[in-house]
Amino acid sequence: MTNKSYHDLIRESRVRVKEVTAAETRRLLQEKPGTVVIDCREPNEVALGVLPGAIAIPRGVLEQNVERVAPRDAKVILYCASGNRSVLAADVLQQMGYTDVASLAGGIRAWIDEGGDIEG
Repeated sequence: MTNKSYHDLIRESRVRVKEVTAAETRRLLQEKPGTVVIDCREPNEVALGVLPGAIAIPRGVLEQNVERVAPRDAKVILYCASGNRSVLAADVLQQMGYTDVASLAGGIRAWIDEGGDIEG
């Protein structure tokens, strides 16, 4: 077995996971009202604000809690601070059988940079 770094894992996940821009995310939220948005940052990060309507589930407990908020056939968009943890999280959800998963490229930072609203 080859040892992999954090960056190796991110790079490999990016090949398997669809990433959406902040603009695409806004469009999807308008066009697909049932889209589930999951903030996979830690609670101290979430306290700084979230995308409107986002559900906070820290990355470390995502697998055990995601089924409470999203069926496997739901459109799911995950985000974190910069898009790294969320791409790993999206990869795992795909392994769990989620069929329409994406990661917000650039995370909440990109969302804010493009003028996206924040709650909280």
